[in-house]
Parts: sequence; structure tokens; C-alpha cells
Amino acid sequence: MFRIGKEEIKAIENVLLSGKVFRYGIGGECARFEERYAEYLGVKHCLMTSSGTTALTAALVGQNIGPGAEVLVPACTYIATAIAVLAAGAIPVIVDVDESITISPAAIEKAIGPRTKAVIPVHMWGMPCDMDAIMAIAQKHNLIVIEDACQCVGGGYKGRKAGSIGHASGFSFNYYKNMTAGEGGAVVTNDDAAVGRMGCMVDCCKFYWTDRQTDESLFVSNGARASEIEGAILNVQLDRIDGMLDIMRGYKKRILAALADTGLQPVKANSLDHEAGTHVMFVLPSEAQATKFQQLAGSGIAGKTGRHVYTEWDPIFAHRGAPYDALNPYLMEANLGCRMDYRKDMCAASLGILNRTAMFGLHPDRTESEIDQLVERIRKAAAQVL
Repeated sequence: MFRIGKEEIKAIENVLLSGKVFRYGIGGECARFEERYAEYLGVKHCLMTSSGTTALTAALVGQNIGPGAEVLVPACTYIATAIAVLAAGAIPVIVDVDESITISPAAIEKAIGPRTKAVIPVHMWGMPCDMDAIMAIAQKHNLIVIEDACQCVGGGYKGRKAGSIGHASGFSFNYYKNMTAGEGGAVVTNDDAAVGRMGCMVDCCKFYWTDRQTDESLFVSNGARASEIEGAILNVQLDRIDGMLDIMRGYKKRILAALADTGLQPVKANSLDHEAGTHVMFVLPSEAQATKFQQLAGSGIAGKTGRHVYTEWDPIFAHRGAPYDALNPYLMEANLGCRMDYRKDMCAASLGILNRTAMFGLHPDRTESEIDQLVERIRKAAAQVL
């Protein structure tokens, strides 16, 4: 969480005192946020959800991705990306990332099989994927692209907002994200035909609010509705986001320029001018050097973040995709031809990159002096390691 304060408190107070805490109603906070966020992203449709995971699931279902389908996911992402695929009834196939720490376009093309129906590029740690290459591959092979922009709220790619490029996208607004309501998410698309199915995934009782007699897209689901309190907070947060990201992008460029003579290799940037700027990352020549650099500079290591690396996805490796066998996508007859033989070394190239990558989180409220101190600390560590 970057900033939250009195404006959000006042917005919550207004909702509570109005007595209108259910999200359906004229002039509601959720509806207002959905309209504003769609306009901000430059997309036609936005539905608030309970989380980024439910947003990704709704995006997949909206595009008719389900049993019988394989969905390519990167080796470096929060496990929720793979969970969303299973929640839709499909099977996640794990593929390598490249030096940008995002999904490798070359690995996508190599991994496409007869059952592959979709790919989920994840804009990891605020850094966008190579969307031009990914969209070209998707068009060539008739794949659906579901952007996972959960960690890149407000960021972009070559002038377009992350989440506005694929067929549909999911966002997260939980505590750790650029824009937060504590929890929450949003699913977006330009696809008019997908909205009805997405809505059923978000609202378990959507059929109450539509024409029961003629709408053949209706079905039941658990639902993932957002609250008016979340909507109120996010309407304030949306006013904050661009200014915060401008500061962090500026800090990142300043840090990279100041360290250009150290021999440190920055992580490949697919769109430095438009990314979220939430992290500065360097790839060291060896894992041993990365470990020593981490100790000296106080950094994190991208390969040591637990659930963000595929090797730590225990339920995926164990094929525990549901609470009951009859609901488990790994046991569904429709999925028996899908690839699901996961091995800890299956993406060794990704592990080689991630375990050599040092990462530093940025914050919009850091002072100029603190940035200078960070630069000096990194410079001294590089001098001892390289």
C-alpha cells in the first residue's frame, strides 16, 4: 500500500451515513468506479470483483475458456494466475520467463499445442510484458490473451494502459497493490459478448437483474461481488495513482542512470517510459554473486519470493485443483489430453534468471535523500561483487 488517508475515510463515512451500502443503486460508488476505471484504461466494460483471482477467472470464463483447454502461464507469477485457470475448469501449462522477468514470447510459441486456447501474460512487479510480440503470436495461433495486470495497476505499455491490450484482463486492489481497498479486483474487456458471462461469475444472482426469459447466457456461480465501501475507497485511490507512478518512474530512471557505470545489468524493460516503476531490478552474472549482492545492498531476490515462483506451487504439483475429485480439473475427462506433468526443473531457464535477479522496491514517499542513499548502497555492493 502506498498512500491512504483522510479522503478515503471521508468517502467511507459518506457511504455508511447514506445507508446505501449495497452496490446496486443509482449513483453507487461501485458503478461510478467501474465507469471511471473503464475510461481511465480506455476499455468499454469494467466489473468490480472481490479479488484479482476472481477477476482473472471471470475473464477466462467470459472468453469461454474452460474444460478441455490449456492456458499458458509464466513460471514467475503469483499462484493465483494458475488458480484462476483451474477455477475456470482448464489446465495451466507453465512456460519460461525471459530477461524481462515476464513471460517469454519465444517460450509461448514453443509451448503451443493442440489444446492451447489461451495465454496469460503477467505484468510482473509493475513491468509490462512484450505485448506486441505476444499479440502477434496470439493472432497467428488463434489464442485468447488474458492480461494479468494485478501487479501493474496504472502502468502501461507503449502508451496503452496495462490491461487494455488483450481480449480481457484482471486487476487486483489488495493491500500490496498500487491502488488498494484492502481487497478487491476488477475484470475488464472490450468484448460485448463476454460481459454477460463475466457478470454471472461476479454476481451469483445476476439473473435477478436481467431478462430471465431471453438471456441464454445466464448461469449460476459462487459470485464475487464488491462492496460500496471498496468502491468508495477506490474512487479516491484512482485520483492518486498517476501522480504516485510518475514519481516512482522518475526515481527508477534516476537510479538506473546513476548506476549505469557500475557494470550492473538492469532487467530488460519492455516499456520503461510507461511501466509502473514500482521496482528496480538487476540481473547478476551468477547466483552466488546475486546472493552476496543481496546481503550487501539489502535487496530481495526474485527467485526467493515463495508463491511467485512455480516451484513453490504445491497444490499445482499435487494436482489438487478442487475440494472434490468430481470438480477437480485434473481429473475431468475433458482434460485428460491436456499437459499436466509438472516438474520442478521444467523451467530451469527461468530459475536461472530469477535466482540471479536482485530487486528493490520503490515508494512514492521516499525522499530525494533516501534515493541518493539507495544509489550509494547499491554502488558499494556492486563494487564488491562485480
